[in-house]
Amino acid sequence: MNKPIRVLHILQRMEAGGTQALVMNNYRKIDRTKVQFDFFVEYPNKQFYDDEIVRLGGKIYYNSVRVDGNIRKFQKNLANILKTGQYKIVHVHTYSIGYFVLKTAKKCGVPIRIVHSHNNETVHDSKYFLKLILQKLYPIYATDFISCSTDAGKYLFKNREFDVLKNSIDSEKFIFSQGIRDKVRCELGVSDNFVVGHIGRLHQQKNHQFLLQVFAEIKKKKPNAILLLVGEGPLKNEIIAQVKKLGLEDSVKFLGNRKDVSCLDQAFDVFVLPSLFEGLGIVAVEAQAAGLPVLCSTGVSKDAKISPIFHYLSLDKTPTIWADKAIKISKDKLAHTNMQSYVIESGYDVSDTARWLQQYYLDKYQLAK
Repeated sequence: MNKPIRVLHILQRMEAGGTQALVMNNYRKIDRTKVQFDFFVEYPNKQFYDDEIVRLGGKIYYNSVRVDGNIRKFQKNLANILKTGQYKIVHVHTYSIGYFVLKTAKKCGVPIRIVHSHNNETVHDSKYFLKLILQKLYPIYATDFISCSTDAGKYLFKNREFDVLKNSIDSEKFIFSQGIRDKVRCELGVSDNFVVGHIGRLHQQKNHQFLLQVFAEIKKKKPNAILLLVGEGPLKNEIIAQVKKLGLEDSVKFLGNRKDVSCLDQAFDVFVLPSLFEGLGIVAVEAQAAGLPVLCSTGVSKDAKISPIFHYLSLDKTPTIWADKAIKISKDKLAHTNMQSYVIESGYDVSDTARWLQQYYLDKYQLAK
């Protein structure tokens, strides 16, 4: 029996994030006797998906470049792994260090070097200009280009041709169930509350500051409102401080990273995602799949709208307008109904994308032989 093709995925770490969810959703569904995933990550510590990766037969190579900043050591480690593992395909999901990965992979003779665009913007922080320079260099050593949406592809690849691999989900897990909704709301102690949900890393991109302002306005109109925040991240302490400043300590709950997102979505009354930018916004697709009305900023890709319960609103609008809209859409007649057909018809079911990605790797591998 032939051994499977091993694809080396490059990410910062396998934390509970949208990019990681995309990779794992497809990883679970591909035929792993034909294609197997391994992971080269930029942090030395164990993360959210690591145990599952090992159970599925994958390998994880840890590095410390995000801690010590030693690019030379990072490239040396990568070169050793590429040669030892005889990898023919690397699939890069990280932007800034991706340039060094692709350069090393080309030097090592790896014939298939895929870059994957997951965002349509870059965080405007102290390293913004460095990121822009590296992003321009990023595709130079690549052979193939994939994007999570049309917007994200045009942002990173400009005039280059690229394939779109939709950020798919396992739609079966998100089919609405009144029993699940009642059970989770009871477990969270919010059975009698108006529940506003948000799932996302506690990071500048997700715009929690504005989200809290919106929730404060919702609270004025619905005194029993509760905001549930799912996720972890570097801004947690700042967000907690803002919650206290707004006097919302009893109304905002931090749930941390969770593996039951499909159940949590069913427990919410409305999902609010005021991100500054999103390559797609897989959490918005998941929410729609669960029959949850979604209110997103216009920074979220237009490709994320797969159903009538998805609504856009500009961040130029006031928190009061956002609050009114969130309350209004929560009453949609399609809320808390079976929305699986919308997921399948829009091409976001993982069964379809896993087949596509598997064949993509097999075809590229054959051409490179």
